[in-house]
Amino acid sequence: MDLCFDFVNNSCLRTNRAPANYSVMFIAMFGAIILTTVGNLLVIISISHFRQLHYPTNFLILSLATADFLIGLVVMPYSMVRSLTSCWYFGDLFCKVHSCLDMTLCTGSIYHLFFISVDRYYAVCHPLHYYKNLTTNVIELFLLTTWSVSCVFSFGLVFSNVHTEGIQDYITSYYCIGSCSLTLNKLWGTISSLICFFIPGALMIGIYMHIFSVARNQAKLVHNHHSFQPDKSKSKISVRAERKAAKTLSIVMGVFLFCWLPFFILTVIDPYINFSVPEDLYNVFLWLGYFNSALNPIIYALFYPWFQKAFACIISGNILKAGSSFSQLLTGV
Repeated sequence: MDLCFDFVNNSCLRTNRAPANYSVMFIAMFGAIILTTVGNLLVIISISHFRQLHYPTNFLILSLATADFLIGLVVMPYSMVRSLTSCWYFGDLFCKVHSCLDMTLCTGSIYHLFFISVDRYYAVCHPLHYYKNLTTNVIELFLLTTWSVSCVFSFGLVFSNVHTEGIQDYITSYYCIGSCSLTLNKLWGTISSLICFFIPGALMIGIYMHIFSVARNQAKLVHNHHSFQPDKSKSKISVRAERKAAKTLSIVMGVFLFCWLPFFILTVIDPYINFSVPEDLYNVFLWLGYFNSALNPIIYALFYPWFQKAFACIISGNILKAGSSFSQLLTGV
């Protein structure tokens, strides 16, 4: 029987895993960390360096990439050690700080996705008023709301200990030296899931469904208009654009729901089943949510040709050349 801390009374038990299982888990988690940090760092460098990318919409993507980068840098490595060993070696205070950072950055990432959907709504549904409504000041308000709500809620919840009311006896019964878990009672398990995921997620789904409906109707109007024209090339282009929009929105929502929905469903139901969810299942759903931060650069950056050009410039080393910040990455701007 292995302990997290030898010769320490009331030490937690260390989980013994078969070498093959340990290796697979380590490779998957370490790979997710590398993908998250490197992918989001490329987005941060791209938007920060290239002057042509300095416009309000990209500031949302820059802030999203920063949140996801920090998840990969300061949250996931410690969670990896805990998931592999079931032990926490970094002290009780940092356990709370880590829980706060985890909740803050993951919630912030979700809120960024929501505000990006708001940005896309105005771009597609109200294109004539887009630049008037989505100004730099509005984007700054979005970012202030995202970071302040995420920080205040997360740190306030963890350090106030309101989430432990009514379950103190249960927490005391399983506590041991080397444990670090954020256990939420029924009330706060539901409230936190609503605030951090279900409310912004439901709004985001509604927005994207409306965007898709508007884009489809616009494509049909264009198709009908050009069906009476000898040259139907434009209508064919509109049909391709509709299909591309449908594919992109399907990927955005599918990945988001696939990554985060299982974890937050688990967060809601676990207090109602006497916290009987297996630890390994919890870790699988947690890391599935983390993996969304690794996929965000691909979904929100690599789908755009100008980001692909920026990445190529960074990887090739051309970014180090004088005047590279003035490179033309956008066409028609």
